[in-house]
Amino acid sequence: MDQIERIKKMEALMDKVSAAVKDINKGLDDFNAVMDDVDTLEEYYSGDDWMKDFEADEAGKLPKDLKRGVLSEDGLFDLLDEERLVFVRMMEMCTAYMKNA
Repeated sequence: MDQIERIKKMEALMDKVSAAVKDINKGLDDFNAVMDDVDTLEEYYSGDDWMKDFEADEAGKLPKDLKRGVLSEDGLFDLLDEERLVFVRMMEMCTAYMKNA
């Protein structure tokens, strides 16, 4: 590979990595901004209110047009589990990176 081609290749790689770094930083900022919301959802799901709301839905006491994904039997549980798995993935990536640094 000649010098010009090498520089072009490295420039393209730099642009690609730069965009990924900006994206992950934005994503981490967005994720960090909802941590209080995650805590609120965990408290709701593990407390009495979720079960009361679920039972009201099952009994047909809630409006038919009410968005109620939070009451699906697996939806909220799966979301909270996925949130935890994001942290596991980040830890695994950091560990792998540090081992290779």
